[in-house]
Amino acid sequence: MSGFVIVYLLTSPVFGVLGDRGRRPRLLAIGVGIWSLATAVAGFARSYAGLFAARAAVGVGEGAYGTIAPALLSDSFPSRMRGRVFAVFFAAIPIGSAAGYIAGGLADQRFGWRAAFFIAGLPGVLLALLCLALDDPPRGGQDGGAPEPPATGRGAIRAYRELLRNRVYVLTVAGYAAYTFALGALAFWMPSFLERVRGVPKASATVQFGAIVVVTGFAGTFAGGWLGDALLKRTRQAYLWLSGASALAAAPFAALAFAAPQPAVYLPAIVLAELLLFASTGPVNSVSMNVVPPALRARASGLLILGIHLFGDVPSPPLIGAISDRTSLQTAFWILPGAIALAGAIWLYAAWRESRS
Repeated sequence: MSGFVIVYLLTSPVFGVLGDRGRRPRLLAIGVGIWSLATAVAGFARSYAGLFAARAAVGVGEGAYGTIAPALLSDSFPSRMRGRVFAVFFAAIPIGSAAGYIAGGLADQRFGWRAAFFIAGLPGVLLALLCLALDDPPRGGQDGGAPEPPATGRGAIRAYRELLRNRVYVLTVAGYAAYTFALGALAFWMPSFLERVRGVPKASATVQFGAIVVVTGFAGTFAGGWLGDALLKRTRQAYLWLSGASALAAAPFAALAFAAPQPAVYLPAIVLAELLLFASTGPVNSVSMNVVPPALRARASGLLILGIHLFGDVPSPPLIGAISDRTSLQTAFWILPGAIALAGAIWLYAAWRESRS
């Protein structure tokens, strides 16, 4: 487990508490500032320890931004728009990743690897300053009731206990963990799978899968967010029904991608599986905010981040590697359609349970 992930997991619940109590734009600015400066400082590293410390510090910024931004967005837009709002927000991940690879790669070629860190990090300082100009809307002001004051009266343990008693929230996080388990393993191992099992050259395998992720991440995330909002007119549980159905539909395409040796079959299957998986991004994150009290949304984001990574993409890559060492990479990959189907089943059960409440 990298230093970044450890720091990210440890700081997310802390910023969850701070985000429900204090001024959120200021906390966002601090997080983005640390994130950006730590990235730039990595360019000055003269040892492995220095580089490790700088990269680990990026986790502080990620913990702040990833925890507080969803809560702030939920209080800035009504619930009927949150699928689209979170689709736009999370579509930034594949777009930003692609931009980072392109800008970092070009900077590395022309000026060296240190310059890549400066180019990636320093512009974020300006973004941190812009965060200070953001409004901090009343908590729950977009939810049809009276706005809630910051959760200064709730102790941290009591607040997290309240979240853990929220069955729909817990089921949403559990399904998200299974989903992240599969996506994390795919992100880590799919280029190796294409190279070792399908015989694709290493450079081509990385570019091929990277292009698929960028395009499907953008298209699938946007489509899922818009469709989820449209289906809200028919049922309040639209986000969970859509997330569950799309994950279940993705599982057989993932299985086909791992089984078929022909590029004409496995490449379209990968594209369809990724499109259906990314369709869940906006809706499921909207659910995690909609089903908890507005005054606990930052804590809910922090607990969600801890859960999906601790039980999702942290253990899945080494588990796939361990199974691959004992059998083969293709055999190890058969866990992933099961994890995807499990995520879909959990979300559908959560939708059914909420519809009966």
